[in-house]
Amino acid sequence: MTTEPDTVIRRIADELDVREHQVSAAVALLDGGATVPFVARYRKEATGGLDDAQLRTLEERLRYLRELDERRAAILESIDAQGKLDDDLRAQIRLADTKARLEDIYLPYKPKRRTKAQIAREAGHEPVADALYSDPSTDPAGFSAEQLDGARAILVERFAEDPDLVGELREAMWSRGCMKAAVRPGKETDGAKFADYFEFSEPFTQLPSHRILAMLRGEKEEVLSLTLVPDADEPEPGEPSYFEGRIAARFGIADRGRAADRWLLDTVRWAWRTRLQVSLGVDLRMRLKQSAEKDAVDVFAANLKDLLLAAPAGSRPTMGLDPGFRTGTKVAVVDATGKVVDHATIYPHQPHNKRDQSLATLAQLVARHGVELIAIGNGTASRETDALATELIAKLGTPGLTKIVVSEAGASVYSASAYASQELPDLDVSIRGAVSIARRLQDPLAELVKIDPKSIGVGQYQHDVSETMLARSLGAVVEDAVNAVGVDVNTASVPLLSRVSGVTSSLAESIVAHRDQNGPFPSRRALKDVARLGPKAFEQCAGFLRIPNGEDPLDASAVHPEAYPVVRRIAERSGTAVRELLGNTATLRTVRPDDFVDDKFGLPTVTDIIGELEKPGRDPRPEFKTATFAVGVEKVGDLKPGMVLEGVVTNVAAFGAFVDVGVHQDGLVHVSAMSRSFVKDPHDVVKSGEVVKVKVLEVDVPRQRIALTLRLDDELPSTTPDASDGRPPRGGARRGGPAGGQSRGNTQGRGDSQTRGNGQGGRNRDGQSGRRSEAPAAGSMAEALRRAGFGK
Repeated sequence: MTTEPDTVIRRIADELDVREHQVSAAVALLDGGATVPFVARYRKEATGGLDDAQLRTLEERLRYLRELDERRAAILESIDAQGKLDDDLRAQIRLADTKARLEDIYLPYKPKRRTKAQIAREAGHEPVADALYSDPSTDPAGFSAEQLDGARAILVERFAEDPDLVGELREAMWSRGCMKAAVRPGKETDGAKFADYFEFSEPFTQLPSHRILAMLRGEKEEVLSLTLVPDADEPEPGEPSYFEGRIAARFGIADRGRAADRWLLDTVRWAWRTRLQVSLGVDLRMRLKQSAEKDAVDVFAANLKDLLLAAPAGSRPTMGLDPGFRTGTKVAVVDATGKVVDHATIYPHQPHNKRDQSLATLAQLVARHGVELIAIGNGTASRETDALATELIAKLGTPGLTKIVVSEAGASVYSASAYASQELPDLDVSIRGAVSIARRLQDPLAELVKIDPKSIGVGQYQHDVSETMLARSLGAVVEDAVNAVGVDVNTASVPLLSRVSGVTSSLAESIVAHRDQNGPFPSRRALKDVARLGPKAFEQCAGFLRIPNGEDPLDASAVHPEAYPVVRRIAERSGTAVRELLGNTATLRTVRPDDFVDDKFGLPTVTDIIGELEKPGRDPRPEFKTATFAVGVEKVGDLKPGMVLEGVVTNVAAFGAFVDVGVHQDGLVHVSAMSRSFVKDPHDVVKSGEVVKVKVLEVDVPRQRIALTLRLDDELPSTTPDASDGRPPRGGARRGGPAGGQSRGNTQGRGDSQTRGNGQGGRNRDGQSGRRSEAPAAGSMAEALRRAGFGK
């Protein structure tokens, strides 16, 4: 038997702090096949205006609570089949509000292999256990060793399967305990990237996600040994632990000088050390991992959203350069629509040094195709290729010709994908990367949707988190981004169309096939002619598909076809044609939304319609801007403290942001150097892809680490912190110590995430480089720098 649906609705409403009817309506729509973007934009009356973030949370909680109910039903059935389900137990199970609580209650009834306690019961030792427990004046000496061992096994199981006690001890261990890490013997050199955890200790409640995942990876790579300590304040030798005291109190066991008191206390200690501590340690390890995974997925999702919604350069002829040394720089030219019109390979850098010939080739391509933008991948040989492009622009003197360094993360994944083979069958894999680089400058969203989000490389330990959780979260981010921008149905690729509300991959293929066979769609209405695009799919997708210059001017807007009658009424009342109404702010500002509310369209929808008519088909993405890297600053050694530079935010983590200032190694703006006020979340200050000005605080050339600040008036650290600042000496145990201690390339530390080496720091294939750290609890910039990896 499951929880009544209204209980689930009520609980979600309480958690979201909204009304039950809003949740009920949203659940009905989602269960009916509606997508979050559709519900958020076109069903505001039904849900009372729940936005996409609230709907995503609702969707996740609904999934969790339904899984909880499914498990509840299975447990009730199992216990009932055993003939042990009474009214009190049924009530406990029905009231269980988390999966952990439900499993605690089920533990005594869960089918298991024969335990020592079961064997003892079969041997007839339960009366002995009951006698000693119920009457501690009973002398244990009156029983055989076998009987006492059996009695102890029975009582240990009884203690360890008390659901209220287990829940209490779990929370106590979480609040009182800590994680300890130590290096395994002989692993000091091979595991140097985990050096900050060779002697490490920190409370569970203070461990940030990146440190948890780093330590778990160190354990997996057999460099670190991890210990979950139940209580940071360990008792004196011979004294009972806090947890043993709680078990004894729960069961009324105490040393009052009775014959069985000491035996019972020893049984309590045995129950804690052999059963409860072990099982709770497993629970807390899972809790730490799941919490860290959630934080890491949230960071990845936020960064991915920023990258997908980065400003597009627009429909302009673009040259993409995929830099390289020995194998040459791949060149691809695409026209304003993204179609490949030319390609080449040049060898301007070492060891070939064919610079003049390369410049001539590039000049010919620019002139032949009217190139306006040059997109340069930010990997190996990026800065050298950027200098080549600078020289090209200077020699050509072409007005408006602009170069931009763009992230090439995931370009190699796209190049080797099945879709790239289908889309660019006549091009070599290496040239496809240059095409992707060019197109992602024109429209980042349209190009990046062709790549598995996990490969775009704006995450934090994404290889260490749940594949299912990551895929679900990133899929939602891509869906929301695509539908927020809208899609030109006559130019969109299959991957882009398949992210539109209500459009599956097979339906996207049908839309493209219909377009190829019959030409561009003249109207949204014509979409109904596509095979398998039924009324439900049309309802879901039509508002997000755009048809510029189509038969109906509203088809280029975000107004849903179902609301066209409202627009025509507005036009009629205003005495103007629909086409003339679009963008006519003066007329639209005189329109009273209340006048057009009816049984089908409420005030929120009418207000949205009028807003859309003012700026039809508006793109929510920001205006396109580029960073200008400083001339002469090409490697880490060229940086000097005090320099103020322009850069691009490449990644945002819980502890700060990484910024590319054009030296092949991202610098870290620690969270403590982002603002004069407290920063809870770095995403509140900067976003991936944003152009920022930063000041260089400190440079560590040997370790390729750069400390930056967004506070341009910050003073430079006058001295290098030493042991006098209160920190333990290197190698000493740290509680709340520095995070990771690795370069970003090393923290990814996986065979599928190798550093792209060019001798200058590089980026791994996740697009990551630099240094990880976390916010200091308090204190000076010097302390922040130390904890970010400087001055050690």
